[in-house]
Amino acid sequence: MSELSTTSSIKWKVTFRISRQKGFEPPHFDTYVLNVRPDEYVLDAVERVWAFHDRTLCFAHACHHSTCGACGMRVNGTEKLTCITPINSVTHDGGVVKIEPLRNFPVVSDLAVDMGGLYRKMDLAGHHSVVSEFIEPAEDDWSKKERESHKEFTRLSDCIECGLCISACPAAATNVDYLGPAPLAGAHQHGLDHNTALLDLIDADTGLWRCHSAFECTAVCPSNVDPAGKIMALRRQVLGARIKSWFGR
Repeated sequence: MSELSTTSSIKWKVTFRISRQKGFEPPHFDTYVLNVRPDEYVLDAVERVWAFHDRTLCFAHACHHSTCGACGMRVNGTEKLTCITPINSVTHDGGVVKIEPLRNFPVVSDLAVDMGGLYRKMDLAGHHSVVSEFIEPAEDDWSKKERESHKEFTRLSDCIECGLCISACPAAATNVDYLGPAPLAGAHQHGLDHNTALLDLIDADTGLWRCHSAFECTAVCPSNVDPAGKIMALRRQVLGARIKSWFGR
């Protein structure tokens, strides 16, 4: 398949400036001018660069329909899922699209970043990226209602673990140990009444008190999780739990 056959209905000529970084070299931008349909997606353009211009370009992608969260990048400075970001939403004919890796993650190569830190923090907060088996506690440890609740909330509802919220978060750049929006949103979902370890984890400088309520995380979330709103609600949960403990309840 030639590049021409994939662009038979082209209307726009767009310049793509793509961040490149291999190993320990400093990042730089390579420029590619493509003929594109305005309703194509940014990921389509990145794939075309790889297919027809530079096979050394490294990036992550999988599902192409905003389910896996793998193709998160910064497009003209804003965190986007590139598989659902139309080119005509970020530029126009003759325009420029700048594509960079997500912030606050180590760059593996070019546009691909290491998401391991996010997954580890999600595990700490109790909602796991991969749940192979539910180990049910002893009958006298939890009530039936609590067991069912734990089964339901081993994952954060609607979150696709794309990392966009971490990249957009100003506080995440200030401390690598900060849990970040997605893990804290999951902690809110779990509840704190029977989880002292989780309460201690989030009621800390590297937990919810590092959040400065910028709401950047909610603005870029592609799944409407509203992590910032959940963090605000989590603060109320923490205060309530601490007040109960002070009065011996």
